[in-house]
Amino acid sequence: MPVPVPRQRAIPAVESGQAQAVFSPGGPSGDTTGGLAGTAPAPRAATTPVDSTTNLTLLVIEDDPAGALGVPEMLDAAGRPIRIRTARNLTEAERLLTHDVHCILLDLALAAPGRATDVADELATLKHVLELAPRHAVLALTASGDTETGAEAVRVGAQDYLFRDELDSRLLSRAIRYAVERKRSDKAERRLTESRLRAQENARLERGLLPTPLLEGSSLRFAARYRPGRSRALLGGDFYDTVRTADGTVHAMIGDVCGHGPDEAALGVELRIAWRALTFAGLCGDELLSTLQQVLEHERESDEIFATLCTVDIAPDGRRAGLCLAGHPSPLIARPGRPAELLPYENNGPALGLLPNARWPRMQVELGAAWSLMLYTDGLIEGHTGVGNERLGQDGMVDMVRRQLAQGLEGEELLRAAVSEVRELNGGELADDVAVLLLDRKP
Repeated sequence: MPVPVPRQRAIPAVESGQAQAVFSPGGPSGDTTGGLAGTAPAPRAATTPVDSTTNLTLLVIEDDPAGALGVPEMLDAAGRPIRIRTARNLTEAERLLTHDVHCILLDLALAAPGRATDVADELATLKHVLELAPRHAVLALTASGDTETGAEAVRVGAQDYLFRDELDSRLLSRAIRYAVERKRSDKAERRLTESRLRAQENARLERGLLPTPLLEGSSLRFAARYRPGRSRALLGGDFYDTVRTADGTVHAMIGDVCGHGPDEAALGVELRIAWRALTFAGLCGDELLSTLQQVLEHERESDEIFATLCTVDIAPDGRRAGLCLAGHPSPLIARPGRPAELLPYENNGPALGLLPNARWPRMQVELGAAWSLMLYTDGLIEGHTGVGNERLGQDGMVDMVRRQLAQGLEGEELLRAAVSEVRELNGGELADDVAVLLLDRKP
């Protein structure tokens, strides 16, 4: 915080419980009493009025044995008396610092017994109080005209400073209310900053967890589209991946963990990473899915959590594929001269996590010389169509894709158009996560 310019007096301006700081040397309308020293304007949007149902409590920390420091009786904005507690040392102050204390008035002259005070001692005492009461507003009390020490006190962390000879009830009551509101504003601003930083860190983490296809050496073209259902998230419970193994086989996978929260998103990432590792280790079909089910059972928080999955293993020549479905919608295939259609799904096995000894048959599928294969999650087909409660469904999705293919759309453009049209039919953002994966082979 910048060091303030010297001022004649420290007069915080608070009207009707609202903090309105005056910062011009002459005050409002030429008032020569001056403005708040040692403070920068508090963000008005973050300022919260003092609770009108709560009496303010002031803890005074001063060690004058003669009691020369007179704290006048004060009223808050609602006309009720401000309660005052007095502590002669920091030990006593710690005992009196209960949750109902709103503000602390610290005499900077407070020092260890038998030791004279200087600026370093005064600031050390203030720092100790700030550590002792990080959630409380603090007013520093300094010698008359000692603006330098007061400014240093504000720089260290006090909300404002006052001179000892200016402790009239009007000034002090207003200073207390201002300090309390300024502290609330500072805490709200800090929480907002922390929230933004956490959001940025989470976004970076989620971007790093999204898959990077490993297709080097393959002639297949890859495209993907992903929209998490969680608000302001980059990653949802849907997951996908594509890799090429050393024998030239291209493996593609898409899945969906039931639920939409961060725990489901984390589980989806774990399953995707496990799938990639197992695929590179040579597992496929039933053996791979059985192992993934074990991963799911060990990592899920509840026995009710399950995941659907679709895996496709495309032969090195690109003309054939093995297909496994674990409770997941069947992929759509489009080939030249033929209407787009769904691949067979009669041998669809159960979702992962439902049956302990389940099996997942691997079906052989003829793809042909040229094709486009689209894998998707149910978020793409469960949106409404705008006609009552009717949902798009697989048949509606097939008709939509056929129409878009007839318009010459392909690759990223096709996926973008498909997701956009589904959202438009739904009348707005989809409630579920959406993941779509497209592999193309040209003749």
